[in-house]
Amino acid sequence: MDRHSPETRIISAEKMAELIQDLAERIVRENPDLTDVILVGIRSRGAHLAGRIAGKVREMTKVLLPVGILDISLYRDDLRSRIDQPELIRTEIPGPVEDRNIILVDDVLFTGRTIRAALDGIMDLGRARKIQLAVLVDRGHRELPIRANYTGQYVPTSLEQTIRVRFSEDGEEDGVILRELAR
Repeated sequence: MDRHSPETRIISAEKMAELIQDLAERIVRENPDLTDVILVGIRSRGAHLAGRIAGKVREMTKVLLPVGILDISLYRDDLRSRIDQPELIRTEIPGPVEDRNIILVDDVLFTGRTIRAALDGIMDLGRARKIQLAVLVDRGHRELPIRANYTGQYVPTSLEQTIRVRFSEDGEEDGVILRELAR
């Protein structure tokens, strides 16, 4: 990808905050008993989003949802085709997943392959009662039959475009960027 390809901010920091608030509200509405819920963010931007959602849930309900971080490096189906080896970073899940309601959290849903890898990772940790998916942006182009339970915003894209969610936790201004891939 050409680092100089044009970028467009398609979701402002303010709109992103509204979308995160909406995700949290819908999660609370659909999960009236939060005692068995664990938010599991897919490293790294999914983990940032999971932390933000947990903060909003706490503001609304006074319930502090446990937040875990899932590293899917070893579960990716493109591992054999990659020249570089993945950097392994520890998965950190607060407590057992057995009989718990796991809400996987990621920043962007695209082909569904990242989520498939995350499902494999969670299932290797135990048998959750239920697994749901929350994403900030769904850009379409599924290659696998995966659908989010909670979506902040659907952003139709072409395959010549990419979406990048930026978080202040990474030293960037919050927002969502659309970039044209170089041809």
